This record gives sequence, structure tokens and C-alpha cells, in this order.
Amino acid sequence: MTTFDPRYRTATLLVQGGVERSHHGETAEALYLTSGFVYDSAEQAEATFKNEVQHFQYSRFGNPTVSMLEARLAMIEGAEACRATATGMAAVHAAMLSHLKTGDRVVASRALFGSCHWIVSTLLPRYGVKTEFVDGGDLAQWRAALATPADMVLLETPSNPMLDIVDLKAVADIAHAAGAIVVVDNVFATPLLQKPFELGADVVVYSCTKHIDGQGRVLGGAVLGRQKWVDEVLQPFIRNTGPSISAFNAWLLLKGIETLALRVDAGCRAAAAVADFLAEQKGISRVWYPTRADHPQQALAMAQMSAGGTMVTFEVKGGKEGAFKVMNAFRLIKVSNNLGDSKSLATHPATTTHMRIGAEERAKLGITDGVIRLSVGLEDVRDIQDDLAAGLALLA
Repeated sequence: MTTFDPRYRTATLLVQGGVERSHHGETAEALYLTSGFVYDSAEQAEATFKNEVQHFQYSRFGNPTVSMLEARLAMIEGAEACRATATGMAAVHAAMLSHLKTGDRVVASRALFGSCHWIVSTLLPRYGVKTEFVDGGDLAQWRAALATPADMVLLETPSNPMLDIVDLKAVADIAHAAGAIVVVDNVFATPLLQKPFELGADVVVYSCTKHIDGQGRVLGGAVLGRQKWVDEVLQPFIRNTGPSISAFNAWLLLKGIETLALRVDAGCRAAAAVADFLAEQKGISRVWYPTRADHPQQALAMAQMSAGGTMVTFEVKGGKEGAFKVMNAFRLIKVSNNLGDSKSLATHPATTTHMRIGAEERAKLGITDGVIRLSVGLEDVRDIQDDLAAGLALLA
């Protein structure tokens, strides 16, 4: 690994962290498109499989390009170790299933991405893992649920799509007292706006597909944690179940990370302006943005995050019909279930990302038929506002 001063600041780490140059001395990170690796001898191969020497074996286990991505992500997150995965959901699945076994117990925030909710509500119970949901912002519910010993806590903050905030430090303290590790999905905050490890998290997961790539090109995920847990718990699971990321995707994510700070900063400023704009428009019932004064957890959001993020959620009048009318009128903003992109994207959670959790569960989360989730991109914010205004004008 190229010698690198760990005291460098985040913006420097985003560009140069984890670079390992070959003997050719390339400027850009090398792309190692190879499935396997050769050995100098049969003895070296044996020693490699015995973990007596360090040598790449097979790209399902590790790859030089992927290793650079993992090193850079660990540096900017402040983690001891990282493993990259093929998708964000592969990261969540690996983080949970590598650690849990039959008879274990999981307590999760109810406000989860639809697929994460399915893992907790449907998949884990099939394998004899007990699960319980709580309202993430209610510390009394966390205390009650964790009065019984548990093995894992799963939460996301800000949540998808309603931007609920969970008190990370308080929940981590309660969880650790119950014997649980804390897994935080930090995708909305990005590694730049919120540092879960500093607030007590044990494991942090990302969909790198979102802001880390940020340009709608490739899928990817990451799991970060302590070196011992990654080596002894996570790595055997990843090695033997195969949720590996391709070297090409890892290389593109490395390129995306280089501009992450610029994109997230611009997106946060635009999102804050869009949220304020929407709050003044007719046809809007409510706007959610973490740092706005009318967000019920604004103080907590500002204590945990350095900015409000690139996501704005709003509710239009007229339910599903009203929401569809507004979205179908967009010309600049695109209808898509992705987020964290350079392009502004809107989705209707009740009929897409959170459709399968059911109407009753959506009601508990406040996801009405009029809710629209907006991922604010890098276009001129005035053009984004004009596009929103044109759609909202149809509700008059």
C-alpha cells in the first residue's frame, strides 16, 4: 500500500486515500479485471490458503481494485476495516446474516427502506431469529424493547423516505447494555454528514449506488466495522456466499468518491433551498427536511449531522391522484426510485419502494398516498423549483 499520512483531512482522503500503485506508477487507480491470481509455486498457494502469507486468491475473496475502494471508505468513515459488496442490500444482508443465528433477537427501527424492512419482518423469522420493531424516535420504546437481551439493533437515520431522526448515541448506549451490536444504515447522511462510529455504532452499511457513485452508473455496497469483527464474522460469510462487487464497479466508485464532497455540499445547499420553496407553495400539505425549524427533530438532526442532506420529502394534497399529477408534469425532475444522483429524481414511496410493507405499516410511518420523495440533484436550483412549481400548479 502506498504510504499515506492518516492525518490528512477528509477532502484529501476522498481523492487519494487507499491508492496502491503498481510498478507502472499509474496516476489513476488501476483496474484489475481478473477472476483469479497466479502463484509462484504450489507451496505459495498452500500458504495463501492457510493464511500464512498475504496474496490475492480469487476476486470473490478480494481484488486489488476492490481493496483500494475498501481502504478509502474505511479512511473517510473512520472505521478499522471495510468490505465492499455487489449492492447496498447485499451489504445489509451480509452485515446481519453473518452475525445472527437461530434463537437470536433483533430490534429494529420501523422506519426502514422497504427491502430492509422485509429482511427483518419476513426473512429473519424464517430462520428462527426473533424480531421486534419500534418507533425509532421514541427512546421509551427502545428501552422497553431492549429491556430483554438482544443481539442486534438495526436502524437508519435519517430514514427513508420520511427523514425521521434516531438519537444514535442514546440508542447505542441502550443497545450495548442489552448485549446488542448496533448496525446503522447511513446512506442518506453519507460518510461526510454523519459519523455513526463516533456516536456508538458498531457497524455501518452503505448503498454505494447512491451518493458514493452519485451518477447513476453502477451498483455497490459497503460494510464497515472493527477489524476483528470484519475478519472473523463478516469476511467468512462474504467469502463463502459470494456477494462480491466487480472490479469495474469498484473502480467507478473510486472515481465517484473523488467528487463526493463537492456533490454532497452542492446537493445539501440546493435541497435546503428546495425545501424552503416547497413550504411556501399551494397544494403542499407538509415538507420534511432535517434542518428546517418545522422538523420535529431538528435539534437532534443538527447535533448529529453537519448538514441536512440531499433528500426532501413532501406531501401534496389530493393523495395518490394529486401526487401522480404533479410527478407526471415534471420535465426536468425524473421519476425514478434511485437517489443520491447528480440528476434530480422523484419517487412515490407508497407505490414503489415501500409498497410491499403494506398500508398498515405505511400508515405507522406516515407514508401517505400524497407523499413524494425528492432526491435533489446538481441542476440549477431555480430550474428545479420551476419544475416543481409547474407540477404543483396543476393542483390549483
